[in-house]
Order: sequence, then structure tokens, then C-alpha cells
Amino acid sequence: MRRFSSAETRRPRERIKKSTQDCCLRPGLDGATMAAMQQSGGIVEPACPSSERMVTLPARPEPIRLAADQTAVVVIDMQNAYASPGGYVDLAGFDIQGAAGTIGKIATVLDTARGAGVQVIYLQNGWDPDYVEAGGPGSPNYHKSNALKTMRNRPELDGQLLARGGWDYDLVDALAPKPGDIRLHKTRYSAFFNSQLDQTLRARGIRNIVFVGIATNVCVESTLRDGFHLEYFGVMLEDATHHLGPEFTRQATVYNVEKFFGWVSNVADFCGSFGQIGQGE
Repeated sequence: MRRFSSAETRRPRERIKKSTQDCCLRPGLDGATMAAMQQSGGIVEPACPSSERMVTLPARPEPIRLAADQTAVVVIDMQNAYASPGGYVDLAGFDIQGAAGTIGKIATVLDTARGAGVQVIYLQNGWDPDYVEAGGPGSPNYHKSNALKTMRNRPELDGQLLARGGWDYDLVDALAPKPGDIRLHKTRYSAFFNSQLDQTLRARGIRNIVFVGIATNVCVESTLRDGFHLEYFGVMLEDATHHLGPEFTRQATVYNVEKFFGWVSNVADFCGSFGQIGQGE
């Protein structure tokens, strides 16, 4: 029986290591540069995709490499309920002054995303007109949903807040979906709970999610956290989200995302990165 030398037994492992390194090299980044970045905790690269339509997105705590065809922009709850005067959030007493600016920034992000071939997915929060999906007194949602509590406190609003088919549930006019965009429904804070989001993403080979929308500290954070546990790479564009509550709630979410669950970037860096590529390139 032939005995292999120690040098021979190492060769397969060395070949695998070299193949992996070659796979992860990207245009404009030679091996020495990549090695230096890896050693310094530089760029995060979720995978070794075959796509050449890659960008390096500046983010905290470090930049992240994203392939356009493996990335989606997920728009959380940009509905009249959350962003328009007279919507549920306004009626419940929350400050929505920052929502108008958020709408404009999200529109800019979506234009850039579509031009780069990045999938746009809208989530709309709410329930059936009879509120069966909202849950009764046996559900925590019945007791914690501010929309449900507002309707109980103001009976004249019964049936008007976050009911599918109503104005409150509709997306704001300025962010109307365009051909190729996807709209999904959700019934709880997290867009992954009891929805079609996960299967929609996986069916398209999407591994990276860029989050925009309302509210930073509630539905955006809840969805990004669940995505982390489902092995998605989550990036929050902090200036394309709006929080509900005091400023410290926004700061807490930014800290949580940056330190524990994902990456934090902004509209200018997203558009600067993805704006460099065009669909089909």
C-alpha cells in the first residue's frame, strides 16, 4: 500500500484554498489588496457570485460587496397609514413630519435600484376588512397594535385603519409601484412572519436586502432581525427610514443593526454605488 508524503496530502487542501481565493477576486481588486482588506477586517463579501454586476457599498461597520441580481430593496410600509396626514399614525398622535422627506429619498433609491436591475419589493401592513387577521383578545397584537387601540378609543374610526382595500392601507401616491416591482402583504411587524417574502426572495436567488421605510425602530428593525436569522445580509439606509417615537429609538435601532444584525448605509452611498451599473451590463 502506497504511503503519501505530508506534502502530497496537503495539495488538495491547498488547491481548494486557492480556488476559493480566485473565486472571490473581483475586478479592480488584486489578491494583495483583497488579502490586506481581509486582514484589516475590510470589505464583507456575502458570496462568490458569477455576476459581474457587483458594487462595493460603503457601510458601517465595514463596506459590503453586493451583486445586483442577488439584492433586493425592500420597502417597508410606505402607506398612507404611516406617512400621510390623517393616516393611522397621525391619528394615533405620532409625529409624521419626517415622513415627507423620507418619501423623496426612497423614491430616489428606487429609481437607482430599478436602473441597476435590483428587485424592488413593497410590503404593506394591515388586515382583512373584518380584522380576523389582526387577532382577538387572545393575541398580543390586539393589545399592542396602536391602530387597533386607536379604533377602540375612537369608535368613529372603526374599520378605517389598516384595512385592505381602504385609503389607509394604500401605498402613498409618490411611491406607486412600477412594472417589475413586487407587492406583498404582511399582518405583523416583521415582514417575514406568515408572509410570502422569504419564498419570493429565495426563488429569485436573492441573499441581500436593502431596507427602507417606516418605522425604523418597529417594522424595519423587526424584519431585518428576522432576515438575519434566516441568513440574509441586511443593510439599512438610515436616512431613507423614519422612526416612531423619540429620537433615541432611532439611535438604538441604528446601533443594533450596526453592531449585531447587519450594516448601515445611506441614500447617497447607495445611489453612488448602484448608479454605476446599468441593467443588463
